[in-house]
Parts: sequence; C-alpha cells; structure tokens
Amino acid sequence: MCGIFGVFNHKSAAEITFLGLHALQHRGQESAGIAVSDGYDINIKLGTGLVTQAIKEEDIKELKGDIAIGHVRYSTSGGSNIKNIQPFFAHFYGGQFAIAHNGNLVNAERLKKELEMEGAIFRSTSDTEVFVHLIAKARQPAPAHINLHKNDEDFLPHIFEAMKKVKGAYSLVILREKQLIAVRDPHGFRPLVLGKNRTGSYFVASETCALDIVDAEYLRDINPGEVLVIDDAGIRSYYPFEYTENPKKCIFEFIYFARPDSKIFKEWVYSIRKEFGKRLAKEYPIDADCVVPVLDSGLLAAMGYSEESGIPFEIGLIRNHYVGRSFIQPSQEIRDLSVRLKLNPVRDVIEGKRIIVIDDSIVRGTTSKKIVNMLRRAGAKEIHMLISSPPVISPCYYGIDTPTKEELLASQMSVEEIRRFIGADTLGYLSLEGMLEVANKSKGFCTACFTGNYPVLDEFFEEEIKIL
Repeated sequence: MCGIFGVFNHKSAAEITFLGLHALQHRGQESAGIAVSDGYDINIKLGTGLVTQAIKEEDIKELKGDIAIGHVRYSTSGGSNIKNIQPFFAHFYGGQFAIAHNGNLVNAERLKKELEMEGAIFRSTSDTEVFVHLIAKARQPAPAHINLHKNDEDFLPHIFEAMKKVKGAYSLVILREKQLIAVRDPHGFRPLVLGKNRTGSYFVASETCALDIVDAEYLRDINPGEVLVIDDAGIRSYYPFEYTENPKKCIFEFIYFARPDSKIFKEWVYSIRKEFGKRLAKEYPIDADCVVPVLDSGLLAAMGYSEESGIPFEIGLIRNHYVGRSFIQPSQEIRDLSVRLKLNPVRDVIEGKRIIVIDDSIVRGTTSKKIVNMLRRAGAKEIHMLISSPPVISPCYYGIDTPTKEELLASQMSVEEIRRFIGADTLGYLSLEGMLEVANKSKGFCTACFTGNYPVLDEFFEEEIKIL
C-alpha cells in the first residue's frame, strides 16, 4: 500500500514529484519522501505524515535538478518507523542511487539473514532495503540474451541480479545521477504506468491519476518483468527473465485501492467498479426502495447496481472528509460512536425504506455492524447488505495491509453467520466467477485474499500459513 512517482527531464522535478505524490496520497498517508538528481549529486528530503506535512516549501527549494523520484508510504512490511521512510539512498563502488518501492517481498526475511551473515548492516526494518544491499553487492554480468546500451553496462546487471533473487511484489523507481529507471516484478502484482508531456518530460507512476495532475499523457503500462531506462540517450527496455510469467495483477486494486479516475492494468477503475455493481444486481435481485453506497468505497458499485436493477440511487450516508487517522478512542462508548465521525445517515432517505447498502468489502466486520445498527436507528425498514467482492478469507503478502487470518471475519464465519453478526436482513457477496468475468478484459489476476491460493511464496510464509 504505497505510491511511487518518477520524472525525467523537467526543470521543476521536485515540485512536479510533490504534485504527483499528492495525487497518490490515497496509497499511503504515513510518510513521504522525494529524491532529486542535478546530474552529479542526489539529494533527498523525507518526512512523516501527509505529503504536505512531510515535504515543506523550503525542502522543495533545496531540491535542485531535473530528475526525481518520490514515495508515499503505508506500512505493510517493516512497521511505522522513521527509518523506513522512502526513497532509500545508497552510495557504493558503482556510484549512488535512490530507490522507492511499492509491494512486498515474501522472501525478505530469509534474504536479510543471508545478507547479514555476509556482513551487511541494515538501518531499517523495511524489505525495500534488501533491494539496496542486493543491488550494491551484485557481481554477475548481464544475462547472455540481453544486449546492453553502453550507458547501462555498469548498473543494470546489478538490478537484474537483484530481481532474480527476490520473490514477491515490487514496482520500483530508481534514481541515478543521470537516469530514471522503472522496474516491475515478473508477475506484475502492483500497477506502474509510463507517461510523457508535450515538452518531452517522461513520468512513471503507480496510477494514471498522477499523470493527470502533471498534465502528462498516458503512454502504456510498464510490463511485468520489464526494466525501463530513461536518460539523455532515450528510452529503452530490458527483460532479464528469459521466460514469461503468468500475470498475477492484484484484483484488490480494482475493488478498492486505486483511485476511480485512474487507468491501471490497461483498464479504467471507474468502469470496472460499476460493472462489479451491475453483476451484483444480476446475482442478487432484491425488491427494495433505494440503493445506498457506503462512501466512498461503495459508490461506483452502488451506481452500477442501481442502473442494472432500476432501483433509485440515493446518498443515504454522508461522509465527513475531515476525519483524521489518529483519533483517540478512550472508552467503549466513544469507540461505538466513532463510526459517526466518518458516516452519518440521511434520515429523510432512510426512514421507513427498504434499502440496499453496497460496500466494497468486509474485513473485520465491525464497521459494517455499526453501519447497519446506525441505519436501523435512522428508521430503515429493511437492510440488505451487498459486497462488490467475494469474502476475504486470507491475508495479503504482496503489499495490501490486510489483517491476520484470525482477524478476517470471513475466515472464521459462514456468510449466514456474518449476516447475523452485522445484523442485516440480507448479506450477499459478489461471486469469484462474477468478479473475474468482469475484470477478465484484462487477464491474469491474483485472488489469494479470496481463495488462499498464493502465486508466490517463500519457506517462511509457507510455515506461517501452516500455523494459521
């Protein structure tokens, strides 16, 4: 759950990266960082909180150069620690580089122990630092099937060797003194797109919404297993893996995580979410007075359900956009009221009505239970809760911050038990088949959170799953 951004050949690279990160703020609110190269040195600014809190105006002024990368972080691996703020910077015998990472490596712990046994010293607990050490210590030449440009001969083999040692999800932006490099893992778990503006600047970002804010045109996705290099000699691609992996793109990006105005995995998020709702209407035809979304996550699916079913769409819950993430909950009474900080019912819409409530997912179930209870108090006659994804039964090891298996309600209860727990009259989940049929315009998805079938694992995780 992170966002990455990179820019090449822009006189205001730091300012542009700041804007790009602002557009990707939904992907991480814990910390942010920007690294900029002036062609000779790489300078970096890091901070905690939102982008506007982490990077100050005076920081931007100090970051001179026309190549930059940036990162917004939500911790999945390594926890909340100021030492884990990215981009990471390293200086080694081959020069200097900065790196920012979206994803999660499943063999990071094993690699870290091996590196420490060889003398490596880690300053963070983030799996991204494993990349730093692997790149710095690499010695192997480029694979025989790759013909390197002369600008890439000294550094690219280091990246290729690191890619062949790590397992898991990684979309990377790497900054060198005179190069911007983008990397995507061979499964393509996390999105990564390439853009260009009218003046010849290139951009790399987690989502296209970050291209929009800097007035850049979307060119294409970075392909799974691709290493893309941009410098004064032009733009070129390498594929260090001789074989082609089956894509395993994260379906949850479509369900919840990506912004609805983004194009990821070559599809528009907005359209996919509406289609999820239309499919829900076909799978669960319910006689009701109105369709109400849980904002903002259920908005588009609710619109799709309404369009397909003909049942009127209503905003029956109003969201407060000014709720901070650090709200203190000192007592049970206050905790029970806390959902009202984010959502409040519109009694005129709800009272005496049979309502279909649509959300994107149920994780622990506590919020859904509070919403149903709130709607009952507002006078709802019937509450039919529909979810625009299948039941989440397994944790994600590839970069989405889901709880442990014991905390996932659907791994412990049947659908009927969950219905009773949250207090709804009806509970329905979008079928796995229906979800994939909608998303299958862009083939090849990871559905491990719904099936428990993990496409990439390591011994450490296999043992953990056996325990669970």
